[in-house]
Amino acid sequence: MSDHVKRLFRHLSLDLSPLRESRDYRLLFVSGVITMFGTFVTMVAVPYQMKELTGSYLAVGLVSLAEFVPMVVCGLWGGAIADAMDRRKIIVLSELGLLVTSAILMVNALLPNPQVWVLYVMGAVSTGVACLQRPSMEAVFQQVVKHEQQGAAAVLASLRWNFGAIVAPALGGLLVTSLGVAVAYGADAVTFVLSLVLLWRIRSLRPAEDAAPASLKSLVEGVRYAVGRSDLMGTYLVDIAAMVFAMATALFPFLADELRAPQALGLLYSAGAVGALIASLTGGWAARVQRQGLGVIIAAALWGVAVALTGLAPNVWLVFVCIALAGAADMVSGIFRMTMWNQTIPPELRGRLAGIELLSYASGPMLGNARASLMANFGGTRFSLSAGGLLCVGAVLALAAALPKFRRYDARTDEHALAEKARREMAV
Repeated sequence: MSDHVKRLFRHLSLDLSPLRESRDYRLLFVSGVITMFGTFVTMVAVPYQMKELTGSYLAVGLVSLAEFVPMVVCGLWGGAIADAMDRRKIIVLSELGLLVTSAILMVNALLPNPQVWVLYVMGAVSTGVACLQRPSMEAVFQQVVKHEQQGAAAVLASLRWNFGAIVAPALGGLLVTSLGVAVAYGADAVTFVLSLVLLWRIRSLRPAEDAAPASLKSLVEGVRYAVGRSDLMGTYLVDIAAMVFAMATALFPFLADELRAPQALGLLYSAGAVGALIASLTGGWAARVQRQGLGVIIAAALWGVAVALTGLAPNVWLVFVCIALAGAADMVSGIFRMTMWNQTIPPELRGRLAGIELLSYASGPMLGNARASLMANFGGTRFSLSAGGLLCVGAVLALAAALPKFRRYDARTDEHALAEKARREMAV
């Protein structure tokens, strides 16, 4: 093998140092693999069950809309408590709450006449609990992983997510069509039990002694910090625009029917994760990129192009390829965004900023699925996909032009990245 090829493999290969060097990161990583597995099974089961109960585009899209308010409120509050309380405690208690919601969905599915309102209510409650947990989970990575390993940790986090996102939707599609949605919800509940065993072993992760108590004032402080940094605002706004205009997973049950391949429903849900997994496995290069802002812009635009092409694809396999390309682009964008956040945000604000980040990457898909459903009502599934993808490209390019500091961000010269690196070196 030539030296050139060897260098190429080293450039693409994964950096496993965060897993080797941090016990707590290993526990969080494995726990994440397990819970993502169950969560993605339920992600297939809920819209499928809603479609079976109602047969309505709008009813399926409203599942995401019902989750929006608890996501906003709990995401922001979760960020505040992540900076003020023991993050391990928050994570464990939230995991227990998610176990309860999965159990309730299972019981409802076992009823002779499952109630539609339970899907809306439990969807909202589980989203609220998950959003209370997520800022603590995001902030913990900054505590348990070295500064110079944050890029590698972001790639590994994407790999963990994709493992569940590929296997679980395919299994979820098989479970709901062959064994029923109750089995899918039961599998999700079991994953939370296993995850709790691992999370219990993580060391206590207490806040700083002078940490601000969780309050409206502390939330405002976090928002003010984010708004004052246009590079951070770029990561939020570009992702929101990309998801609002091009996210359309709520259409997958209908798209599978139009393709005359209802058995391929799980395949459609897995396609994006297949592309994202390939991007993660070959993502060693992404951890070495220093112009992350420009990387986010390019990746988000490519995501829109791939979704637009999905609306034109004539068969299941071409649809699969287009969705996979979209998933790869979205994952690369996520790696760059996570690296920017963990390398530049002060630790005393990390939880609150993680709450704001959650709003950016969670509100977009929720609103995007609602948008996709409404557009499909007027013009059909294909129109919704292609028009949404083109709108995404236009919105991303407009934001890139409006936010020059974000577009020009460079980790080697950015004042915030350099300050955080110096702080960590002094702490060591």
